[in-house]
Amino acid sequence: MHGFPATYALLPRRRGMALLLWTAPTLALAQASPFMTGATSLQTNILAWLTPVAIILVMVLGAMAMANRMSWGWCLGTIVGIAIAFGAPQIVAWVRGMFGV
Repeated sequence: MHGFPATYALLPRRRGMALLLWTAPTLALAQASPFMTGATSLQTNILAWLTPVAIILVMVLGAMAMANRMSWGWCLGTIVGIAIAFGAPQIVAWVRGMFGV
């Protein structure tokens, strides 16, 4: 074995494998995770159920407040709860942005 060592002949293959292994996590991250798919589906279903319930609840609260049958604190608490329920994605994005996640 004179001249060119055999290990140098394997360098292009090793570089190709290194490049393939280096890009493999990027390809895996391009797919949606099953947890996020399920969480998004759950959020969509909850909001679909919550929309008519919230509309009816606001009408009932308005009627009860108009008839002076309930405390204004209950009415305000319910409206804040509805705002939190429908604004949850924006609230989560805001909190994640605060902590840099």
